[in-house]
Amino acid sequence: MGFRAKDSLAEQIAQHLAEQIVRGDLLEGERIQELRIAKELKVSRGSVREALLLLEQRHLIEIYARRGAIVSELTVQHVRALYELFALLIGRLLQHVLRRGQTGAREAWQLQLQRLREALSVGDQEVFAAEVFAFVRLSYRWADNSYLEDVVEDLEPALRRCTFLVLHSGPRAAEALYEGLRQLGELLARGDEAPALQRAEEMVQEQCEQVVDALLRIKQVELAWAQRHRR
Repeated sequence: MGFRAKDSLAEQIAQHLAEQIVRGDLLEGERIQELRIAKELKVSRGSVREALLLLEQRHLIEIYARRGAIVSELTVQHVRALYELFALLIGRLLQHVLRRGQTGAREAWQLQLQRLREALSVGDQEVFAAEVFAFVRLSYRWADNSYLEDVVEDLEPALRRCTFLVLHSGPRAAEALYEGLRQLGELLARGDEAPALQRAEEMVQEQCEQVVDALLRIKQVELAWAQRHRR
């Protein structure tokens, strides 16, 4: 698993399970069995329970009294609600950065865009997705608002799950996302607050619609498969 010493055991287990959900190795509606996970990772069931609570907080699973932990379903309503909140939060985060006028932000954003371009050039979607959220996290150090940072971080796994879905929906999705971030990076580097915030909001909305389209296509395939096997 490659656990990191700086994270608690529960956090490491949560990250491990989150990656499986994000990649689709654990499917929506699938039950996460505490005992199996504990045996597989050689950890206590108590640590697994703590990890599941973290995943519930991050909107990847739902915990029921008798059924246990179930991977959350992705619905159009859930996706729209998620991106609506993210648009508000990322707008406020970027606003804090721009108004504080922190030095070093421009260079950091440009370096991150280079990493994104490198991941895009080799077609590594998982690395590309990770670098996208690294771009977002760059804002934390200059925004200097730990409460805002905590809320955005809790949403990140659910957003990564949606981003993974979009990136696997077609070859041009990553290119479009990179171009949007490149444009945003230029506006941020110039300190153009209103255009930057507008572009960020547009990007979030565009991403939301792409997730919805990808999700509806998957649901249609699943429905067609179910109808065929009922005959």
